[in-house]
Amino acid sequence: MRQDVATPEKDVRQIALLPRSLRNKQLPGLAAAAAAVAVAWLIHTTVPVIPFLTAAVMLGILSANLPGISTSVEGVLQPGLVLSAKRFMRLGIVLLGLKLSLIDVAALGWKTLAIVVGIVLLTFMGTLVLGKALKLPGDQPLLLATGFSICGASAIGAMSGVTKTDHRDTVVPIALVTLCGTLAIGALPALKGPLGLDSVQFGYWVGASVHDVGQVVATAQTAGAAALAGALIIKLTRVLMLAPMVTGAALVERCRHRRTANGAEDTGIKLPPLIPLFVAGFMAMIVMRTLGILPPVVLEVAGTVQDLLLAAALYGLGASVQVRSLLQTSGRAIIAAMLSWGLIAALAFVGVQFI
Repeated sequence: MRQDVATPEKDVRQIALLPRSLRNKQLPGLAAAAAAVAVAWLIHTTVPVIPFLTAAVMLGILSANLPGISTSVEGVLQPGLVLSAKRFMRLGIVLLGLKLSLIDVAALGWKTLAIVVGIVLLTFMGTLVLGKALKLPGDQPLLLATGFSICGASAIGAMSGVTKTDHRDTVVPIALVTLCGTLAIGALPALKGPLGLDSVQFGYWVGASVHDVGQVVATAQTAGAAALAGALIIKLTRVLMLAPMVTGAALVERCRHRRTANGAEDTGIKLPPLIPLFVAGFMAMIVMRTLGILPPVVLEVAGTVQDLLLAAALYGLGASVQVRSLLQTSGRAIIAAMLSWGLIAALAFVGVQFI
């Protein structure tokens, strides 16, 4: 039986009400996540081309696979890392909404908006079909489709909150979307000249095809300020699709529960909410940013807090990735990810020609 979806407010309250012994068990993992966030920040500051969140997840993967450290990750650090991966991800997604203004999205015009939405939907459906055709287990097809079409690891975290996927089952999709987004930082600038794209077109292509916001910045800035500005607005428009896509998944999940439970309301089985509260929080933050009721200093602080929360969550998720096991058991998932990456890059390239 599935339990109710956790919310950011509920997450904070649950952490505060945890028994002292359980909180003590989680402290080492939380401290490790905090230390990793600091190291990731230092790496990003020293080498700006490496996105902050990418550095965090890669540190998590290293921690899970280096002799000595991996023992601690699977032992004393695990409770805190699990908490970080699940709770901090949802809190970070809520604050992500403060990066989006509906006014900026509307300024793109209906034609550009329709192209971006089309790219997202076609990538989502194409990846979902690929994942099912390759017989990926569990929710992997859905999570890969969400991550590659919308906004990488953050979107996977949001979707897994609706489907109640165990955080360990999100490891492969997050590892693969991070891998492809990292490869894009080097691959896409190398293709700018051969494809005959000017700076603005290149920025649009990057924004429409690269997954994580940090990876978009790292890729687009190689072509200058105009490319970066265009990439960010297109990318944030894709992020806006997170709410309707997750809400749609929640509706499908409710219908599935009703069919499976044969009238779940009467049997005491709790159905997933139509709109998870952390997604409602994300939408509320978008409205607040659009209305302009928050001063710039608050937006700046919230942006920093959001990055720190997502970095801690991604370190916790990365610390679940066993590279040897991933390579041995996830060959089909790797194929699906590479095909999905090629699909969104091709769709975005075609779409750019009409913007």
